[in-house]
Amino acid sequence: MQNKQQDFFQDVYEVARLIPKGRVSSYGAIAKYLGAVSGARMVGYAMNAAHQQIPSVPAHRVVNRNGLLTGKHHFGSESEMQARLELEGIIIENDQVKDFKNLFWDPSLALAL
Repeated sequence: MQNKQQDFFQDVYEVARLIPKGRVSSYGAIAKYLGAVSGARMVGYAMNAAHQQIPSVPAHRVVNRNGLLTGKHHFGSESEMQARLELEGIIIENDQVKDFKNLFWDPSLALAL
């Protein structure tokens, strides 16, 4: 089971690395793209473990399905996730991505063959 989880995490990291700067995706969208329809929580676990990955994983670009920064507690400080997104031009209000629908990057659409 451990190898299966590590493989899934690596798949999550590969998808997350494709999220363009200035865009965000969601845990559920990444899980769905990877064929794990109810795997949003596992994608969250992968993002929590992503901070030491090389090459780096832009975990700050992965938010919940409503654009909330639910993973902010897993960064160096409570404001780091928001600061990283703001550096990319994303506006955050009350821990939520403003204009989420327009900034949302869906891997199932973006990476479709």
